[in-house]
Amino acid sequence: MPGDKTIAQVLQEHGVAVPLSCEMGICGACLTPVREGTVDHRDTVQSEAEKTGRRTAYCTVLLRSLSANLVIDLAG
Repeated sequence: MPGDKTIAQVLQEHGVAVPLSCEMGICGACLTPVREGTVDHRDTVQSEAEKTGRRTAYCTVLLRSLSANLVIDLAG
């Protein structure tokens, strides 16, 4: 998967409808649980506490992981 696109962009390109509103990570519509793996946060929207939690804003996070797999729960 490309590391220069957000998770939301890749999902939409593959026909997956995902809830989005502001597309900046502020409104919370895109927050989803991280079930497995560690997100490589390079955004400036989420606080450090939010980045270490088990939820991520998939509209701002580039598709990168600090682990071999990254599993998010879109039904979350």
